[in-house]
Amino acid sequence: MMSRRAFLAASAASVAVLAAGCSTTSVLTPSAGTGSDQTPSSLAFVNKIRAERGLAPLSPDKAAQRAAMDQASRMASAGRMEHNIGFGANFLKRMKGMEVPLPAAENIAAGQDSAAEAFEAWYRSPKHLENMLGTGYRGLGVAVVSNPASGNRPYWAMVLSS
Repeated sequence: MMSRRAFLAASAASVAVLAAGCSTTSVLTPSAGTGSDQTPSSLAFVNKIRAERGLAPLSPDKAAQRAAMDQASRMASAGRMEHNIGFGANFLKRMKGMEVPLPAAENIAAGQDSAAEAFEAWYRSPKHLENMLGTGYRGLGVAVVSNPASGNRPYWAMVLSS
């Protein structure tokens, strides 16, 4: 008959062998990095180009800002620029989960050292410019997050809301 100690050791070894063949998908949560709300400075840039085209100005949107901070944090945590980062993190689910008025749009960037540089990158991209000039948008949120785990590279997210 097997002793209790031998039984526990054999059980632990079996669990270790089984666990070695398993993998998990982590859910990304906001990073321990440094983040800041860049909405006020970004509004000036975006509203300038909207005014030049006769479009209504955007206003700060708290839900859009939370969604932008969440996305920038996800990218900084993962160390990569991507719209769909983390388990169950597609754009529409994220916007609905953050109660962002829909329809909405998102611009992302990485590596720029200021809101002016991030805006310039988006301005020079036809699709990103189209988002910033969208006639159905009324609100804006912009955030930047950098994380030591991803080399302190700044990750930017802009969310435009209806």
